[in-house]
Amino acid sequence: MPRINFQQQLVALKDKLLAMAALSQQALEFSVEAYLAGDMTLCAHVLEIEAAINAAETSVDDMAYDLLAKEQPMAIDLRFILSVIKINSDLERIGDQSANIVQRARSLKDAPQISLPVDIQTMSEKVGVMIRTAIQALLEADAKLAESVLAMDDEVDEMNRSVQTELIGVMQQHSLVSEQALNAILISRNLERAADHATNIAEDVIFWVRGSDVRHKMSLSEAD
Repeated sequence: MPRINFQQQLVALKDKLLAMAALSQQALEFSVEAYLAGDMTLCAHVLEIEAAINAAETSVDDMAYDLLAKEQPMAIDLRFILSVIKINSDLERIGDQSANIVQRARSLKDAPQISLPVDIQTMSEKVGVMIRTAIQALLEADAKLAESVLAMDDEVDEMNRSVQTELIGVMQQHSLVSEQALNAILISRNLERAADHATNIAEDVIFWVRGSDVRHKMSLSEAD
């Protein structure tokens, strides 16, 4: 009976984490929408979601540490709880990146809306796919699906570099739109960091399922 109760608690812990993941995905999506539309009401809503994410992080951590202390799990159960603790932190940081994007949007409230030669919307959508895929891999305990997230990160990194290159050029040639261009650069950087957190989540799923640590490893082609 105690072991059955422990497994039920693991399921409850996973459900809490998945609920937090849904909030983090929503916050990031809404933050970019608020920036692109200049929607201050939506900005305020994102900050409310971010506060809920912070509260959820504390709840998940408390439950995970309680299970570690009371149950002393072994093998795959131990890896799962350790992975939950790390994934929990990355989800909270995705919330932080969303709040940062909202702050950029708010700073532009009185600035003229202009069209910039970058596609923040597409970049945001790609990051959203990364987060959803990483969480799906967690839900299904699918290490192969998690691996697909690692490959997506390179594309987002390249998009971030392209945004910076394009907008630095805009700032040099059109100083009147420097504020808008700089904020777009910072938002691109926030999205790139959110993608990094999605990658971390995927790596933690692989650690949980396979027991292998893939962090900081690089291919031979990357080493050249």
